[in-house]
Amino acid sequence: MKLPLFQVDAFTDTLFSGNPAAVCPLVTWLPDTTLQAIAEENNLSETAFYVSAGREFHIRWFTPTVEVDLCGHATLAAAHVILNHTGHESNSVHFTSKSGPLSVVRDTDYLVMDFPAQRPEGRQIPAELIAALGREPLELFSSADYMAVFHDEDALLSIQPGFELLKKLDLRGVIITAPGRATDFVSRFFAPKFGINEDPVTGSAHCLLAPYWSERLGKSRLTGRQLSQRGGEVVCEIRGDRVSLAGKAVTYLEGLITIVAP
Repeated sequence: MKLPLFQVDAFTDTLFSGNPAAVCPLVTWLPDTTLQAIAEENNLSETAFYVSAGREFHIRWFTPTVEVDLCGHATLAAAHVILNHTGHESNSVHFTSKSGPLSVVRDTDYLVMDFPAQRPEGRQIPAELIAALGREPLELFSSADYMAVFHDEDALLSIQPGFELLKKLDLRGVIITAPGRATDFVSRFFAPKFGINEDPVTGSAHCLLAPYWSERLGKSRLTGRQLSQRGGEVVCEIRGDRVSLAGKAVTYLEGLITIVAP
């Protein structure tokens, strides 16, 4: 069995930056063990698999170690593949997923994703988090992830987290964020318990970041930059209980996976 495989750099228009995601279109679903093995072999933060279902596509996302309920950059990458490599005739792509319906629309050079917003809830700062980050944040919020707020970009760049300590926290991962110098806000994201020590650009984290910074800055449209080594930008807009996440994407690789039956 040969399966098509694409690798796409998401939230960038420049190769070797942004967040690389693998995208594997399928005719029908393979066993979960095979999907997980492919994601482990790809060894990227996320591999997206999708199956056409009439006018929609059913999408799933796997890290090298586990399936996740929502992934932004791999959704952007999958839409990029559908819109640019499959003869798809529309400028929009509609997905069904474990997180409900998701849509992506091409708007000039950008792909605009419609995702569910996550409202930040204030939390007491546990000693374990302070130990893992090596310094105490100004505030702590949570939804699917913890979100620790710091004073400025320099504070974020100075943090060298203890990944083994982060693995012991109860939520998916930890976002750290601060006001940006050239953008509205900046962030970093750590999810070592899911096999991702530091993610280059995390679309799903902006479902929590955007509502927080929108309320704090008093504006509905914002630009965020993730301060990973590769870096990338996400343009966010709050629309009620949804958030639009816009970014660019560029194809790095096209190939075939060979699956040999036992």
